[in-house]
Amino acid sequence: MANGLFEMKAKQIVILGTVGVPAKYGGFETLAENLVKYHDASSLFDPITVYCSSRSYPAREQSFLSAQLKYVPLNANGVQSILYDIVSLFSAVWNRSDVILLLGVSGAIALPLIRLLSSARIVTNIDGIEWRRGKWKGWAKCFLRFSEKMAVRFSHETIADNAAIADYVAQTYGVKSHVIAYGGDHALAVDELAVHEYLLPESYAVSVCRIEPENNVRMVLEAFARLNKQALVMVGNWNISEYGRTVREQYASCRNIILLDSIYDLGKLKYLRSRALLYIHGHSAGGTNPSLVEAMHFGKAVLAFDCNYNRSTTEDKALFFKNSDELVRLIETMDLAKAERVGRDMAEIAERRYTWRIVAQQYFALLGA
Repeated sequence: MANGLFEMKAKQIVILGTVGVPAKYGGFETLAENLVKYHDASSLFDPITVYCSSRSYPAREQSFLSAQLKYVPLNANGVQSILYDIVSLFSAVWNRSDVILLLGVSGAIALPLIRLLSSARIVTNIDGIEWRRGKWKGWAKCFLRFSEKMAVRFSHETIADNAAIADYVAQTYGVKSHVIAYGGDHALAVDELAVHEYLLPESYAVSVCRIEPENNVRMVLEAFARLNKQALVMVGNWNISEYGRTVREQYASCRNIILLDSIYDLGKLKYLRSRALLYIHGHSAGGTNPSLVEAMHFGKAVLAFDCNYNRSTTEDKALFFKNSDELVRLIETMDLAKAERVGRDMAEIAERRYTWRIVAQQYFALLGA
């Protein structure tokens, strides 16, 4: 007791399951970085630690803004991600962490033992029903499904980034999840960086995605190959797989289709997105896709593959297609008034639901900070 009042004990909060911060890789890393930025800007009382891969951060900085950084000498992606997450979990327990935010389910097989060894409160973002993705086969699919089950059963709280994911968790496991999406306003909070080297057409639609079958890349390209008067700029990691290389070769000769390699510079992406007429979103899996909520902030009409995740994210106010024929029809019947109306809807939803301030407030309220 001090000055007649009980002293408040700080809770040690750790974030693990990402490559690290500052973000270099993907959605979870961007989430972790923006949680740290909010923690720093808000001068929150409880200290925060982020686990990072020393393979990706060889300089091993000791802190980032208000967060302390701890390093694990393993790769955070690929097969090693399982061991990486497990080592991070046991390290967090050894260091007497009070609250553990686990991003993803790779290391969740260790949660039963973690619960026996520690009283730490475990909050897990289960990601986007990873085991259902077409790229996982055999034992990998079975492992991810089992890990998901362990995450839901042995976490104190689970987070779903999309209402459709929360419905799945409730129906499958009888557990209620907290729905917290991603922010996308960081895509606007940078200076534009011109990309004159790409020789962009004056008018174009844009799509940014990983080049995977579940993102319906071929469906989108097939539609635009039939739309000679409408250009498409598609940005993705074409050379990482045989699928990507094959599809790129197939459509490289289409004069109205420009296929660019992955762009990680937000300034360049802002330049591309802000000048586009439309945003094409072919994702069919993964819950709330960060690339979609980023695009919505630009106030462009979104044409999205018709699945419950995309409908939930856009509150049914995007325009939807199920095949290349429907996408062709949507574009051919698009007029300026419709495009502007859909674009305004997307921007309104993004500002109301998908800013990092809102997302971080929801996370830290759940973490008890």
